[in-house]
Parts: sequence; C-alpha cells; structure tokens
Amino acid sequence: MQREFMSMSRIFNVSAVCIPELHYMVDITDKLEKIKAMVDAGQYFAINRARQYGKTTTLQALEKFLKKDYVVVSLDFQMIGYADFESEQSFSAAFSGEILDAVEKLPDDVKEKLKEIAEGRVRATLSVLFKILLSWCRQSEKKIVLLIDEVDSATNNQVFLDFLAQLRGYYIKRNKMQTFHSVILAGVYDVKNLKRKFVAEDDHKLNSPWNIAADFLVDMSFSTKGIAGMLAEYENDHRTGMNIEELAGLIYDYTSGYPFLVSRICKLMDEQVAGMDAFPDKSTVWTKEGFLEAVKLLLAEKNTLFESLFGKLEEYPELKRMLYTLLFQGQSISYSPFDHAIAMAWMFGFVKAENNTVVVANRIFEMLLYDFFLMAPEMQDNDIYKEASRHKNQFVRNGRLNMELILEKFVTHFNDLYGDRENKFHEEDGRRYFLLYLRPIINGTGNYYIEAQTRNMERTDVIVDYQGEQFIIEMKVW
Repeated sequence: MQREFMSMSRIFNVSAVCIPELHYMVDITDKLEKIKAMVDAGQYFAINRARQYGKTTTLQALEKFLKKDYVVVSLDFQMIGYADFESEQSFSAAFSGEILDAVEKLPDDVKEKLKEIAEGRVRATLSVLFKILLSWCRQSEKKIVLLIDEVDSATNNQVFLDFLAQLRGYYIKRNKMQTFHSVILAGVYDVKNLKRKFVAEDDHKLNSPWNIAADFLVDMSFSTKGIAGMLAEYENDHRTGMNIEELAGLIYDYTSGYPFLVSRICKLMDEQVAGMDAFPDKSTVWTKEGFLEAVKLLLAEKNTLFESLFGKLEEYPELKRMLYTLLFQGQSISYSPFDHAIAMAWMFGFVKAENNTVVVANRIFEMLLYDFFLMAPEMQDNDIYKEASRHKNQFVRNGRLNMELILEKFVTHFNDLYGDRENKFHEEDGRRYFLLYLRPIINGTGNYYIEAQTRNMERTDVIVDYQGEQFIIEMKVW
C-alpha cells in the first residue's frame, strides 16, 4: 500500500483526513511536539476548534507521533450511535467494541472481559468498565494515552457526562492507582463547560466533569512559513516558477492560516483555475492574478464549511446581530469569553481576539459575511442598490474599473436619495450604503474587504480587487 501511495500524484485535500503520501500538507511537526509535551506531562485536555480546522488530521498524526513512547488508543465517537448513549450498559458495550477494534495487543484477561461486554454476554456499568480499563493500565508496559475525536456527538448525553466524571475521578486518584496517562478530547464544543451533579439529588450544586483539563494553547492555524513549505513541495513536482514567498503571504493574508481555507484555495488554483482562458497553464495560475481568481471561486461556492457557518447565523440571532455590528458600525467590541454571543462566534470560528478586541477571524470570512448581509432581499430592495444596478455598465471600460466615476456617481445618487432627510446621519449608514452601491458593480468579477487596521468609528478603508487592479477607498466621518 505504501508503494501504491508513493506512485500516485499528490493533490490538495479538503475532505476528511490528510495523508502525507497522497496530499500536499503543511508540516505540523512543531505543533505535534508541543502537544506531546502536554502528554508527557500527563495532562488531560480538549482540542476545541471550529469545523474543518484540522482536528482529525492532527489527532491521526499525533497517534503516529506518540506510538514510540506510548500505547495510543484512538477512538471516534461518531462510530458510537445515539442509542449507545441511552444507558451505561449500552455505552459500555459500544465503548468496549471500539477498544477491541482500535488496539491490536491487549492482555488476555482484559481482552476477554471487554469481548463479553461488547457481545452482550455481560451487562456492565461504567464503574465495571473502568475497573477493566484500570487493570489494563496496570498491566501495560507503556503508559496509555486515550484520544477521542468528535466528542460533540456525545455532549448532550448524561452517560457521556458520567463517563467524563469517571475519567475525572481516577485522574484525581492517579497518585494511588494506575490510570490513563493522558486523555485528549477533540471537537467544536467546549466540554470543559458541561455540568454534572456530584452530590446528592436534593443538592443542586453542579460541577464540571472536565474541570481537570489543562488549557490547550497550541496554535493550530497554518503559518506563512508552513504554507510556503507546502507550496515548495508542490513546486518541486510541477516547476511552475511561482514566487513561493509572495503566494504564501497572500494565502495567509486572506485566510489567517485557517486550514480548510488554505487547502481549498490551493486546490481551486490547481484544479479549476488552471485551464481557464486567462490561465492556460500552471505557470500563469500560481500568480497573484490566479490566486485572486481562486478567491472569487471560493466565495461563490457552496461548501460544507460555509453552509455550517451560515446555519449558525440563522440558529443564533444574537450571533448574527453581533457580527452585523462588528462589520457595519465600526464599533470596537471588547473580547470576553463570558459574553454568550462572543463565545459562540469564537467557538464556531467566525472571530478571533486581537489586542483584547473581537475581530473577524480572516479576510475570507469577512468578505463572505459582507456578501451574506448585503445580498439579503431587504438590502437589494434598497434604492441605492437599485441605482448602482441600473448604471453599473458605465463603470467598466475595456475590463477596467473606473473607480473615480463610481465615487462621483455614488455621491450624486446618495445626495439625491438621502440628502434631505431630517434624521442625523450615522456612520453605519455611509459604510453600508457605499458597500451596497459597490456590490452589484463588481459582482462576479471583483472582491472587496475592509482593511482591519482602519476599521473604527472615524475611518474605514475599503480595498477593492478587480481584474488584477487594487483600489483603496478611504471613508471618514466629517
């Protein structure tokens, strides 16, 4: 199988797990070393990151990285069905089955007891299951590390909370008995905030079954250097003549290293931009112009990440309101993990914290969100949008955007429509109306975004990319 992999041409991958022999990948060895240091210290922790942030790929790479020093048990809770969480007995049976599938060598007595539970010959509670697992930990020559992916599928179940409570209980007693050396849970939702009763039923004191977890501070985004290394591998295979450092910088500037976005842009350049009339070969694709064409394709497509993000906006109105405020009002929002909307926006990957303030996570998401809000039916019904749609053909000549004419006409149309209104002008209105005016003019051909360093109540710089040209429009409140 290894030889078969090596003989195949590698591609950029955005589906499921990345395999080094099949896919161009960013080298994450430095991240694995940092995670291993936490494992070596015997820490229990959770890797909580947004969808398609490379969690599963990282866990699989970590499994290989740790195998020399540890017995690594890698499980996926997606393989355990909803019904398996209905009782301790059904969960114990399913969990035992997963252990048997994941581990080749088990002590004979442990293997036989787990088989009895998995096959339903013995109905075991969680406490019985853990006594068997502890017996295995005592007998194992190497310390045992437990990795569990997709814990999100279990977080609404009491049995899962009780399972975490067992891990917590034995973690606290590990100076007296041998237990799992390290436990790593991976998912989007933060299991550290789940609650479980640890006292009598008539006492309402609650505690987290995962409050033993260490903070996971490893940056899982891709750096410019890491992206450049991946592009260098591609260049070695295809000899495009690309400027690796320039393209790596562009990709990072637009994605902030979000793993899915990095790989998706590269995949679009390699597989879809290549062959277009303007990009007949790979040497023309791996340029700034080819990159911007890939960004345009990315923003126009429906993919699982974008659909998931938009679904969260509809599911959580407070999240939608906060992002609208952040994008259109220039209002500085202080980062607080205790604010529900901010915490959700961070958890789902919409935002990040910079200098203790909330900012959109990356330029791609910002452009996507502006399109989302500006293309809403009520926005397109706005008079300023209609004016731009009616006159848009005059703004492009020989494939070039006449930005000066756009600004002149915007001022004229804005004054005609809103110049005599009695209400006080708000900065939000100016930003929103200008972007509404610009949207139908460049739709399908160009892109725009807000320069993050100027996004405040006094000044906003709009950057417009159109057919390889870039325009900077500075907007101020007078």
